[in-house]
Amino acid sequence: MRNSLLVVLSFMFAVSVISAQSNQYDEIAGRPGAFSRMGFGARGMGMGNAMSSVIHGDLVAYYNPALSVFQEDNSFQTSYSILSLDRKLNFLSFTRKFEFGKKKSSKKKFRRVAGISAGIINASVDNFQERDNQGNVTGELSPFENQFFIGLANRFSEKLSIGFNAKFYYSKLYEEISTNTFGLDIGVLYLANDNLSFSAVVTDLISKYEWNTTPIYDQEGFSTDDKFPLLMKIGASYMFDGPNLITSIEYEHSDAGTNYLRLGVEYNIFDGLFIRGGLDKFNMSNTSAPSRPSLGFSYFHDFSSILLGVNYAFIAEPYSYSNRHIVGIDINF
Repeated sequence: MRNSLLVVLSFMFAVSVISAQSNQYDEIAGRPGAFSRMGFGARGMGMGNAMSSVIHGDLVAYYNPALSVFQEDNSFQTSYSILSLDRKLNFLSFTRKFEFGKKKSSKKKFRRVAGISAGIINASVDNFQERDNQGNVTGELSPFENQFFIGLANRFSEKLSIGFNAKFYYSKLYEEISTNTFGLDIGVLYLANDNLSFSAVVTDLISKYEWNTTPIYDQEGFSTDDKFPLLMKIGASYMFDGPNLITSIEYEHSDAGTNYLRLGVEYNIFDGLFIRGGLDKFNMSNTSAPSRPSLGFSYFHDFSSILLGVNYAFIAEPYSYSNRHIVGIDINF
């Protein structure tokens, strides 16, 4: 089984590296909120972001608002990204479920479950030079963007869970130039059986930035609206009983004309150690556009009442002189 897994990961990596040689860009890359579409944390990015239907392990509503009802214990996650070109990308989240009523019995098979998941994504770029009309350096700029989200979910039956995310974006480009917006995600998770699950997610409803440059240029300033791309995803995942292997696939369509395919796999080698691989943003409408292969691992150790995990992910990044490295810590209690 290990040899087969290595073959699969090697094939996924090779195909992605070949496709990443293209110099063509997707329209969606120029739409606002690009930082929020890069993924969330080392686990998800290590599995190619094909996470909307994965219900095992540490979960976050970023991928699907309906997932939080499947979180075991309380999950705190944080990740730091090592990126080129003075970029920074950081993640923080907390997820837990709430069970209501009496414990399961032979007379009552289903127990009501709700879930909550909240998180922050922070992105920034340092060392932008500020210059005057003569080209003289007058200072440095550090534009940044943040996304804050909170997701609520309810498990209506053994098979069906529905949730939504309320999101707030804040972006600052210059001293007096900033904007904010709200967004909404809706997600559904359906369990066909104990091993197979399906998902459907709509992301960034009503989100748009409204920019106004009047504070800088006075009467020569103007206002403009930048609408976030609407993302629609469907996914499926399968958890094997033996070996302990999760496979996932996801298709995403956007109103920017992209049709992405994502693949992910995670293998629990032995107690506490997981390895994973994935393929993100394989554009089915433009196969010469670059996709992003990924690899990663996690190791968990039980400290009495706390389960501590260390995560790492490597993601190949086109159009950059170095690749992405994501390092994270998970705390379950």
